[in-house]
Amino acid sequence: MKLIAITACPAGVAHTHMAAAALESAAKKNGVKIKVEKQGAMGIENQIKEKEIADAEALILAVDTAIAKPERFEGIPTVKVSVGEAVKNSQGLISKAIELTK
Repeated sequence: MKLIAITACPAGVAHTHMAAAALESAAKKNGVKIKVEKQGAMGIENQIKEKEIADAEALILAVDTAIAKPERFEGIPTVKVSVGEAVKNSQGLISKAIELTK
């Protein structure tokens, strides 16, 4: 199972990174591979590559603002929530993303 995720809040600092860490930890606990791209005031960090997008089975958008280059993810099953939800319920989001692939 391969997932991709984007975390983004208006400032793109603390909450963006907290959500990314929570998703990475939950994915690891479930034996799922995940690549998390962080977007914010610093631009795009850990940018998801075209090959990773092509291989992804689902996308998690944990965002409180518009993301850069959203067209890259067209056609990928997506779970969209707030950054706060990703911090509080990362395990549930990983489960929802897995369900989208079935």
